Amino acid sequence: MNHFHIFTGEPEPVLNSVNEKPEKMKKTAIIFLLITVAFAACSADKTDLTLKTGSDGTSEYIPLLEGKRVAVVANQTSMVSNTHLVDTLLSSGTNIRVIFAPEHGFRDLADAGANITSGTDPVTGIEVISLYGARKKPAPEDLADIDIVVFDIQDVGTRFYTYLTTMCYVMEACAENGKSFIVLDRPNPNGYYVDGPLLDTARFRSFVGVHPIPVVHGMTFGEYAGMVNGEKWLAGGLQADLTVIRCTNYTHDTMYELPVIPSPNLPNMNSIYLYPSLCFAEGTVLSCGRGTEFPFQVLGAPLMPDTGFSFTPEPSFGSSNPKHNGLVCYGIDLRNALAEGVVPKPGMDLSWIIDMYNAYPEKENFFNGYFDTLAGSTTLREQIISGMSAEEIRASWKDDLDRFRTIREKYLLYD
Repeated sequence: MNHFHIFTGEPEPVLNSVNEKPEKMKKTAIIFLLITVAFAACSADKTDLTLKTGSDGTSEYIPLLEGKRVAVVANQTSMVSNTHLVDTLLSSGTNIRVIFAPEHGFRDLADAGANITSGTDPVTGIEVISLYGARKKPAPEDLADIDIVVFDIQDVGTRFYTYLTTMCYVMEACAENGKSFIVLDRPNPNGYYVDGPLLDTARFRSFVGVHPIPVVHGMTFGEYAGMVNGEKWLAGGLQADLTVIRCTNYTHDTMYELPVIPSPNLPNMNSIYLYPSLCFAEGTVLSCGRGTEFPFQVLGAPLMPDTGFSFTPEPSFGSSNPKHNGLVCYGIDLRNALAEGVVPKPGMDLSWIIDMYNAYPEKENFFNGYFDTLAGSTTLREQIISGMSAEEIRASWKDDLDRFRTIREKYLLYD
C-alpha cells in the first residue's frame, strides 16, 4: 500500500538554497497527492462508463410493475446479465400473465419465416402467444387481463427486420386497448448511420416495412417508439402510453457487439454489419448463404460465372429449405469483410448486388416480386436495370434522407 505524506507546519529556518529540501518535498508530496486523486477519479469514471441496456436498469422499471398485471414481449435476446428477463421479473414478484413471441420464437430459435405456434413456456408454465404467423398483433382479448406490456428485444437497425414491425403492432394494440407500454431499450449495432431508400407506404406497406423510413434508420427501439408516437403513425393517429427505460453510456457512435445472436441467420457481427446491404438478395435469384455456416456473408447463384468461389446451400439450423438447395452457387465471398475492414462503414453498399446483376446471364430472371417489397418501391430495381452506379443511386436518396433525419432528430435519446 502506498502512503503519501503531506508536510505541514512552519518550515525550519534555511540559510541557503541547499537547505530548501523540506519545502521542495512538501510541494512534491502535494503534486503526488493531486495526481493520485485525479487518477482515482479517472478510474472511477471508467467503471461508471460501462454500457448498460435498459433491461439492466431493474431499479427503474420493476417498481413500475408492482401490483400490475404484466405481459412481456421477449425472445432469446431478452437477457438481464445472464438471466432471462422473464425469470428476472418472476424472481422479483412481478405478475406475468402472458408472453408474446416474435418471429423465431421465445426461448428457442426457429427457422426464418416459420409459423411460431402458441403454447406455454416449459420453464415457467406461462402462456406464450405467437405474434408471427396468422396473428401478428395482440387481440383485445389477449390484453383484457393486462395493465402493462413490457417489450425487450434486440434489434439490428433495419426497416425490414421484423422485430421492428412487431413492436409497432404491439404499441398499436396497447394504444387501442388503453394499456401502458414499456420499452427496455437496447443499443442498435447499425445505429451509427442512416441510409437507403424510403418506403412508399401507399403501395408497399408490409410486415417488412410499415412506416416511411429508410432501410437503415439509425435509431434504437426506444427512440423509434417515440417517433411512432410523436408522428402519430399508429392506426387512427393514436398514441400509446409509452415509457422508455434508456441505455446508459451509449451513443450512436458506440460499436456494440451483440452478446446473443438476434436470429438464426445473423450468427456474428460480420453478418449483422453486412445485412442491410445483402438482404436485397432475398428479392433476387441470389442466395445470401442461408443453408450454410455463413449466412449473410456470401452471395451467389448456380448460373453466376465461376469466379473461383462457390458454396452449396443445404438444410440447416435456421434454414430448413434454403434457396438453391443442394446446388453449387458461384459468387462473392464476404466472410472476412469485418476482419478486412470492409465493414462496418457508415453506408450501405449496393455494388455487390449491381455487379452480380450485370454478370448474371439471364437478367430477366434476376429479380423477383419480393425485391420491391424490401426496397420499399419499384425505383431501386428500375435504377439497377437502367445501369445507374451505386454512387448515383445513393445520391438519389439524399433529399428523402435529409427530411427523415430532420424528423429523427426530434426523437433521439442518445448523442
